[in-house]
Amino acid sequence: MNPTYAKMGTTIFEKMSAIARETGAINLGQGFPEHPGPSEILNAAARALTERSNQYPPMAGLPELRRAVADHYRRHQGLDLTPDEVIVTSGATEAIAATLLALISTGDEVVLIQPLYDAYLPLVERAGGIARLVTLEPPHWRITAEVIEQAITPKTRLLLLNSPLNPAGTIASAEELAIIADACIRHDLIAVCDEVWEHVIFDDSRHIPLISLPGMRERTVKIGSAGKIFSVTGWKVGWMCAAPPLAMALARAHQFLTFTTPPNLQWAVAEGLAKDDSWFAAMRADYQRSRNLLSAGLSAAGYAMLPSAATWFISADLTASGIALDDVTFCERIVREAGVVAIPVSSFYAEQQVRTIVRFCFCKSDATLDAGIERLARFRETLSG
Repeated sequence: MNPTYAKMGTTIFEKMSAIARETGAINLGQGFPEHPGPSEILNAAARALTERSNQYPPMAGLPELRRAVADHYRRHQGLDLTPDEVIVTSGATEAIAATLLALISTGDEVVLIQPLYDAYLPLVERAGGIARLVTLEPPHWRITAEVIEQAITPKTRLLLLNSPLNPAGTIASAEELAIIADACIRHDLIAVCDEVWEHVIFDDSRHIPLISLPGMRERTVKIGSAGKIFSVTGWKVGWMCAAPPLAMALARAHQFLTFTTPPNLQWAVAEGLAKDDSWFAAMRADYQRSRNLLSAGLSAAGYAMLPSAATWFISADLTASGIALDDVTFCERIVREAGVVAIPVSSFYAEQQVRTIVRFCFCKSDATLDAGIERLARFRETLSG
């Protein structure tokens, strides 16, 4: 077996979800909503399945979806993209894989910011790259010029940014984005921006895409996800946006990964991206309400909750909660003793792990969240006894 994969175990998400299935525990670990998704978008996919083509669509994606992505970003983020600068992929993870395979040569260094999505490191290594890790610390998880500069060497070629950041729930500020842009320009780096949570932001925050900053248009790959925008994670429809020279390289890698994505889903996503602003505002408001419900309930139960400005996740600080357990032990105990699944944030670190933070998912029904809060409150009481 390739050594990159030989050293890997089952992901923490699959492990914890399997325990939830086996035990009937409430799954506040893996990030997928309980509802089926927006009915009008599901119906659009169903109609396309029976009324339109089910044969291979173009490798780069249906023209309707590529145009819809460009139009969507023009309307929502002020970006001037053309359809030729959009490549449709089978999910954002495939977009990340295609980007890294296309742009990394053996021995190239890639700056990764941890906590990080668990696919980043093995994909970098499988492409022949070497990870240079930047470690962020709770509770603010802020990026500084100092930590970025310390990670960059003459061999560095790429910087991979996840904003909004899962699991921290933070949005890179204008100042942080300026720090990253400055470093990329001075060191001639390509920025790979995993922005799948760009629409799931709260408290009237505004997502600023790194590609929009001066000097970044020609050196940024922007990655998005319909699964996150429309709460249909199983569809696996994503895209990567980049200037033509980069887009051409990305397409060459993509054509030998999945080649293409189900056309009925592409047509449905194109319809969804054209929805008016009120639809996206209502979606955000609904998830913000769920975030507030879980945060307030766990706070009242004695957990010290960290802020969450974006994503479907909110975290508790065990040390600040007065809980003398590390995150892995806590998660193992609550699934067995409380019947609730959560994710230890240390699993999002390749090294220098932060072992005191636990992530909970709030994209669930009120009944599920209320039941989870009740169980975790009872568990918290057992630790105080």
